Amino acid sequence: MALQLSFILLLLLLVPSFIQSSPLQDPELIVQQVQKSINDSRRNLAFLSCGSGNPIDDCWRCDQNWEKNRQRLADCSIGFGKHAIGGRDGKIYVVTDPGDHPVTPKPGTLRYGVIQEEPLWIIFKRDMVIKLKQELMMNSFKTIDGRGTNVHIAGGPCITIQFVTNIIIHGINVHDCKRGGNAYVRDSPTHYGFRTLSDGDGISVFGGSHVWIDHVSLSNCRDGLIDVIHGSTAITISNNYMTHHNKVMLLGHSDSFTRDKNMQVTIAFNHFGEGLVQRMPRCRHGYFHVVNNDYTHWLMYAIGGSANPTINSQGNRFLAPNDNTFKEVNLKTDVCSLYRPDTSVRSGTTISTELTFHGQVTKRENSGPSQWKNWNWRSSGDLLLNGAFFRPSGAGSSSSYARASSLAAKPSSVVASITASAGSLNCRKGSRC
Repeated sequence: MALQLSFILLLLLLVPSFIQSSPLQDPELIVQQVQKSINDSRRNLAFLSCGSGNPIDDCWRCDQNWEKNRQRLADCSIGFGKHAIGGRDGKIYVVTDPGDHPVTPKPGTLRYGVIQEEPLWIIFKRDMVIKLKQELMMNSFKTIDGRGTNVHIAGGPCITIQFVTNIIIHGINVHDCKRGGNAYVRDSPTHYGFRTLSDGDGISVFGGSHVWIDHVSLSNCRDGLIDVIHGSTAITISNNYMTHHNKVMLLGHSDSFTRDKNMQVTIAFNHFGEGLVQRMPRCRHGYFHVVNNDYTHWLMYAIGGSANPTINSQGNRFLAPNDNTFKEVNLKTDVCSLYRPDTSVRSGTTISTELTFHGQVTKRENSGPSQWKNWNWRSSGDLLLNGAFFRPSGAGSSSSYARASSLAAKPSSVVASITASAGSLNCRKGSRC
């Protein structure tokens, strides 16, 4: 009976009464109403951790003894990073000291745990704010698990996953990250080396594989919130809550770095929230499955890319901003018609670009329509609100999209429920998380 009542309540909460397909007469009012409905539904749905339809959460959050079965989380991943086991097969390591020394870390600190050679499942004894002095260089087969505590990595350099494998980062807050470098940093018990200046990312994956970033709250870092570059692959980024940042997520190092052609990344069940501008994500070369995410804020664009990436967008909810600051112009014309007659640009030169426009979900970089028209970008089952539009391209061969498909998408109508608890969770021992 209780299960039936919960199911009925879920159906009632999911009725998209505020969504209209007809033109909006008062966009500002509609956006305010939609935002209020989204926030209300998140509050009401947050307790439905069992049977929410989120396959990751439904795998472990119903267990009131989750604290005694922490390593079971490693069996709950989905997408391209589903084989990331982190420290599942190792011991529990407890962080008791928020201090940090980049070269001679003390036992009990986070840095001491992440550099060890053996698998470790790293948890925290109490709430803490860790202000790192240099990048946190992780070793393979490690899990950082913040469940049951309120852990912030903030105010200094943050997390680097470089040339290692099998990493899980779960249930922490990462924000206000700064540049580090020009200093020695230890990355194993037997090695430390000189690090040049870092970018100031929240989480940087550089040549890494089998990485899962889940239920992390990220905001306000110097460079990207999450960057995945230099041949990294087998990555899942799920259930995260991202806010207050410009260049949110970069997937692919540069247009010329062709090793990223084998990159496969799943972006699933995330909430892209207030104060975001662009790159959710920005992709290069590889194969990217963007599935069942909630985009409630962006200023310039949501999904962008260059260098012929394959982007498979499925079952997302895109609520366009009510801001006409940015306009889109597709230009393929004589430059002299765009400038004064005395322009120094040589007559006959042509330019092709795609500028941003209110409501634009997609943006192609560093190329004109003659190039990007063949890139395989598709939108399937996405919910586009307040004038949001997705510009597809490419013929969309089955083999290409097969490499950019990592799980079955759910209907966009249930995005509110499956992303209701995105970000770090308020878990308490002895009860469901």
